[in-house]
Amino acid sequence: MKQAQQMQERVKKLQEEAAGKSVEASSGGGMVTVVANGRQEVLSIKIDASVVDPKDIEMLQDLVTAAVNEALRKSQELMKDEMAKLTAGMGLPPGLI
Repeated sequence: MKQAQQMQERVKKLQEEAAGKSVEASSGGGMVTVVANGRQEVLSIKIDASVVDPKDIEMLQDLVTAAVNEALRKSQELMKDEMAKLTAGMGLPPGLI
């Protein structure tokens, strides 16, 4: 029981630290760049002025969507890697926590 409480405390600390870690993803050859943290929160979106075309809003929407989705995927991978480090050597099956 004590070990479970310690694990909960470690997970909580890891989640708090995740807010300070960030990942970056881009689309359109860097025309749209998204930064997200380990909590899967989007921190910023940068859009190059050259892709802002009022006649082609759909392309800009697609670029933003692609960059956000990639940043969130990287954020999830970051947390997965951090959790794997936390549980290493504990004999827990992958993905349990």
